[in-house]
Amino acid sequence: MPNSITEIIEFVKNASQTERTINIAGSGSKAFWVNAQADLILDMTHYQGIIEYEPSELVMSVKAGTPLDEVIHTLDKEGQMLAFEPPLFSEGGSVGGMVASGLSGPRRAYTGSVRDYVLGVRVIDGLAQDLHFGGRVIKNVAGFDVSRLMVGALGSLGVIAEVSLKVMPKPQYELTLSYSLSETQALQKMNELASRPYPISATSFSLGELKIRFSGAEVAVKAAYRELGGEVVEKADLWWHSLRNQTYQGFHSQKPLWRLSVKNTAKPLGLSGQSLIEWGGALRWINSEHTPAQIFKVAVEAQGHAQLFRGGDPQHPISSPLSPTLIPIHQRLKHNFDPKGIFNPGLPGNF
Repeated sequence: MPNSITEIIEFVKNASQTERTINIAGSGSKAFWVNAQADLILDMTHYQGIIEYEPSELVMSVKAGTPLDEVIHTLDKEGQMLAFEPPLFSEGGSVGGMVASGLSGPRRAYTGSVRDYVLGVRVIDGLAQDLHFGGRVIKNVAGFDVSRLMVGALGSLGVIAEVSLKVMPKPQYELTLSYSLSETQALQKMNELASRPYPISATSFSLGELKIRFSGAEVAVKAAYRELGGEVVEKADLWWHSLRNQTYQGFHSQKPLWRLSVKNTAKPLGLSGQSLIEWGGALRWINSEHTPAQIFKVAVEAQGHAQLFRGGDPQHPISSPLSPTLIPIHQRLKHNFDPKGIFNPGLPGNF
């Protein structure tokens, strides 16, 4: 369990020289989804701590093994937040896993994704080189931002050691309204509202109920309520937390759980099984026993892609195949950052 950069570098160097593969591990909060089978386990949980935090600058630099809830608690004391609402899951989660997975919560469609808030990273590549990309302050970030390549790469390009993040002030006021609608009506309403200047920060549709969260200045939120009507949802934070951290029962069905990222204007997908819609229609969750080929076909028709999120083999995750034009790009990136292919074998990003 390395607890310094020097020890992490030595660990990777030894693995590279002996050509042994590495499973880069954190808290294990996402092991149900991705969990590489490798010769060695690099446990990053001991390399933790906030390196630098300037509330007035809206910037935080943190070691990758730092628990995500520690970061959230520290920001909360200053009235700030990670605007993309990364999921904690029941086991917690770490900053490195947050960046490597690229997962965002309910606010993502309205404030941006993990990638939009990564200012810089420190990465140990497959040859044990200590690489720095981006910066620690917003004004220092310029040019092609290699640091954002690490977001969602699932550790296939290198060991994320440190991350610099842009943080945001928490909204002054929030209100959630609900509407009883069909799926078609809910999608139409979400898209209609998206084209108008309402302070929307989250949307969800499940079991015939559309919920919309409004965030911002109290006067603006209340003005939206007066204009749009709807039923006020009491203790709405509980609902949004259940989506963010995936404690909502729909995420834990006996059937496989598919995650489809599609065009927000896509019509109902016509797949059997319980579904949940987020991000103004752009994210569709569905518990379904359809074959991967059937799911992928529907995703392509909706101008998106799909991945099996729960109920699959975490050592070999299933997701929509890359297009032939993208495969050579991914292969070159993998070769440049991890020429011996030692990081997280079997996961997406390995060729």
